[in-house]
Amino acid sequence: MEGTARQRIDKWLFFARVAKSRSLAAKFVQAGKVRLNREKIDQAAHSVKPGDVLTISLDRRILVLKILLPGTRRGPFEEARTLYEDLSPPPEAKAAELPPVAERDRGAGRPTKRERREIDRFEGRD
Repeated sequence: MEGTARQRIDKWLFFARVAKSRSLAAKFVQAGKVRLNREKIDQAAHSVKPGDVLTISLDRRILVLKILLPGTRRGPFEEARTLYEDLSPPPEAKAAELPPVAERDRGAGRPTKRERREIDRFEGRD
């Protein structure tokens, strides 16, 4: 294919390894999870060309991809990476999302196993 050739978006998503199958790529587009140059599209037959920017919302992340080349086949990952430039924002740090570890003051709440043994020794119930 030439560098200026147009290609169906579902086919390109499949070749670029964004979706596992072409039918799954078509479902992404029909569900409104793909934007082409900031406009929502809902047809899998929509054509894309080099220079277009895709915004794809997946389950837990958002991909922003600039199309560099149309695909010719679904090849290995290294070959698929040559089809686009990744403009996605870096993922957020997950450590900030974790809640703090709960701590209790010594002597508050149920005694631990170690504390129970100390109590038993103190009371002479060995």
